Amino acid sequence: MRILLVEDEYALAELVAERLKKERYAVDVCNDGEDGLYNALTGIYDLLLLDIMLPGKDGIEILREVKKEGISSKVIMLTAKGELNDKLTGFREGANDYVPKPFHIDELVARVNAQLRIEQAVTESLAFGNVELDYKNPSVKNRDTGESIATNNKEFQLLEYFMMNPNQVLSKDMIFDRVWGMDNEAISNNLEAYISFVRKKLKAIDATVSIKVIRNMGYKMELKNEGTK
Repeated sequence: MRILLVEDEYALAELVAERLKKERYAVDVCNDGEDGLYNALTGIYDLLLLDIMLPGKDGIEILREVKKEGISSKVIMLTAKGELNDKLTGFREGANDYVPKPFHIDELVARVNAQLRIEQAVTESLAFGNVELDYKNPSVKNRDTGESIATNNKEFQLLEYFMMNPNQVLSKDMIFDRVWGMDNEAISNNLEAYISFVRKKLKAIDATVSIKVIRNMGYKMELKNEGTK
């Protein structure tokens, strides 16, 4: 899952981003409101962590624009302000939660997990066909035989994205945005290489699912008995 953190305190932003990455989230960081809004409006994020006091545009302005555009990202506001009016403003504009500074990093992680319902996902794993994605020990396994194989970060994120959207065509641009995010310097050959790596791992565990090329459109994960070899 991908998170956008918009925070102008560089040290805090780095600390939060690194901790969330350890929790298996993909995290992009912006340090001003203008860049934060630009990236938030892409709609590729599952959750936005927005500081209220930002240069350019403040967090409330970003929140308003995101909601105006109908983007479904969860939103947690981060701010040194703790007054009731500030909280009410955030909730009135559509925020899902509000964490005043200073906060304990473990509390923030718990709030993020609660919004994304990832605790259940971590316990039960993500599955499609006979394939299961293990969040605790990043790997993909055959649910029937128990055979598993480790995945690196990009392989894990690719599998997660496909398994969250089974039988749906995902364009290359959608995959680049979701998996590589703001640091997207990926080229077609790079994506094809990672798709190849993932296919080999699915084959190694005798998966009943595969990733099919949809000409001029992108890729789709589907069950093999639906026509994919």
